[in-house]
Amino acid sequence: MMVSKRANPSGADKQTAKLTRTEDGAYDAGQPTAKQAESYEEQPEEDNMCADPEPMVVQSECVTAMSFFSPKREQYKVLVSTNGKNVKDFCLTLVDSNNQRSKRTCVKKTFWHGFEKDIPIDIDVEKYLGDIVQVNIDKDDTPWYCSHIQVKTPSGKSLEFPCYSWLDKEEVKIREGSARLPQDDTDIFIKQRQEELESRKKIFRWRLSREGFPQNLDAKVDELPLDVRFDEKKSSDFVWNYIKVLVADKIDAVKSIIQSWDEIVDFKNIFVSDINETPLLVNLIKDWNTDYLFGYQFLNGCNPVMIKKCVNLPEKFPVTHDMVKVSLNRGLTLQEEIEAGNIYIADYEILDGLEANKTHQNTQYYLTAPICLLYNNRRNQIVPIAIQLSQKPGERSPIFLPNDNEYDWMLAKMWVKSSDFNVHQLVTHLLKTHLTSEVFEVAMYRQLSTVHPVYKLLLPHVRFTIAINAVAREKLISDKGVFSRISSISADGIDELMKRTMETFTYKSMCFPEDIKARGMENTPKYYYRDDGMKIWKAINCFVDEVIKIYYDSNETVQRDGEIQEFVKEVSKFGMKDSKGKKFPQSLETREELIEYLTVVIFTASAQHAAVNFGQYEWYGWIPNSSSTMRTPPPQTKGTVNLERIMDTLPDRGCSRDVLGTVWDLTQLQDNERFLGMYPDNYFTEQPVKEAIKTFQNKLDELTDSIKRRNNGLTMAYCYLSPNKIPNSVAI
Repeated sequence: MMVSKRANPSGADKQTAKLTRTEDGAYDAGQPTAKQAESYEEQPEEDNMCADPEPMVVQSECVTAMSFFSPKREQYKVLVSTNGKNVKDFCLTLVDSNNQRSKRTCVKKTFWHGFEKDIPIDIDVEKYLGDIVQVNIDKDDTPWYCSHIQVKTPSGKSLEFPCYSWLDKEEVKIREGSARLPQDDTDIFIKQRQEELESRKKIFRWRLSREGFPQNLDAKVDELPLDVRFDEKKSSDFVWNYIKVLVADKIDAVKSIIQSWDEIVDFKNIFVSDINETPLLVNLIKDWNTDYLFGYQFLNGCNPVMIKKCVNLPEKFPVTHDMVKVSLNRGLTLQEEIEAGNIYIADYEILDGLEANKTHQNTQYYLTAPICLLYNNRRNQIVPIAIQLSQKPGERSPIFLPNDNEYDWMLAKMWVKSSDFNVHQLVTHLLKTHLTSEVFEVAMYRQLSTVHPVYKLLLPHVRFTIAINAVAREKLISDKGVFSRISSISADGIDELMKRTMETFTYKSMCFPEDIKARGMENTPKYYYRDDGMKIWKAINCFVDEVIKIYYDSNETVQRDGEIQEFVKEVSKFGMKDSKGKKFPQSLETREELIEYLTVVIFTASAQHAAVNFGQYEWYGWIPNSSSTMRTPPPQTKGTVNLERIMDTLPDRGCSRDVLGTVWDLTQLQDNERFLGMYPDNYFTEQPVKEAIKTFQNKLDELTDSIKRRNNGLTMAYCYLSPNKIPNSVAI
């Protein structure tokens, strides 16, 4: 940094040093020699008018001749990296492992171009402090963002101090980057960790926003802590209103938006140039009504978790062999097909009896709880063979079959897909990825210090999750939100649905291999969600295993880690409201348990969310395929359905518009998206962890190539679990 040499109106010999002077009066970095001091000449002020001013300078003070002859000192070179915005005056102190400190060095902002992000500071000390373990910053109350600090010791050793957070307090302490378990920290830092967490608990408070839901952060969008808000590159506003305008222009302006479409083909009218049809969507529009494509979606569509192997037909679903024998093509009876593992079932019992929604025009929507029986035929296609539209069999609840009237069977399948849409949006997607990831994030901030290795491991996988959920609570699932207009379930029905789900929702069901096994889906053909998911799970698990075993050398180390035990308890007891720990663990005893737990957190936030989110536009964009609402009651007898009734049942023009705009928006990736394994923020500084990250990234690259080769041979590529398309966190 150059020395400023501007003339003083009074003629006094005043100089501005390179950086600052310390409290003992001696100048820090850039101190000139006596010879250099003599060479300084006062210049007319206009001579320097075009010179680039240096951004960070010392407070204006008189420089005496004696200050140029102070004894030689050791020098630490510090680089403070920021986002280049809002940085004002601040002071900096270096602290070593023996709690020895440098003199407080103050940096003043006199000129600032607005785009410099790195601030170099040279700090002289009377004696070598040793390795620096902490940098203390005190500043005014203006928040500014610090990505990291680098300190180079007099011996040439470089130390990293990752921060990647907003400095919103007047006093901030930034630890050296080596991760530490609480039991391994010194007494001074143990106390500091406790103070850090107590401070965070006052900011990250639990709140029950709606009955039946897990708890969430107690803050609205404009009240969120700075560290969990969207950055400037991440749009916080859903653009569905913009899409709504575009689509509305394409709808026949003469007809009311609450009016039915005339024919199924008319649904194409809502597609505009800004909403392009993908190859998969083109196939869907063409073949959506085929039994094969209907069954395929249970495996690889938006909600690939509802289907399970049928071991015994439930009494409430009295399907007989005579009913379905025309659909069975192996020459076996229905019971023999069940025993051979070829029969599957999807049961929407969880919707039974829920209150249906009404539109803002007070139009009644309808909701039912269907059961669908599916068959793996000789071509290894999963196809539907029987559908009952309620949980109570009887004359007014017939079992619909593929050989029934064309429109009877079409509408029966539509009812199943409509039920699937609502369960997917509220349970599979919202609850089991968005809200659960927020629980993990809030518990992390409340119970894990910034130097804890698990905090560093999880932080990239909860990025923007609290923020996106806060937006969703205000714009999607509020009383006047988008979902209230496009769902068949009322607000009270949604609360009851969440309550029912939470009663059976367990930690073990979030373990991907356990869920596949519990549903009997280990060997189901063409189940790409399972195939790719198992590979991603294993890759994440191996990565977590490598990292955890760097810091935990035994099971006892896990048991003694108070922060990790409190984190797990916080998730169960407060976030998931499982006070007795019957469904979610409240302690961890072994390294293997910790590794699995963290694999669940990362897999849920990344792969599972990607699998159930990013297919929405392709599978829901064609409205007849997955109707979000049904406007007439389900048929209670066969032979009564025609095309007119189907068109009167499907969503009206306005609802169709809202659905398309919403699912399009929810599947848009950001330009600066961070995909699985991308860690541009270097929270970890230890080489073994960096090597583990590199191994993880290489494995993900291999999986990406493998999935691409597989997809080249498929008519409909399954890309949702390709690592290069899986964001690190729930952020949309």
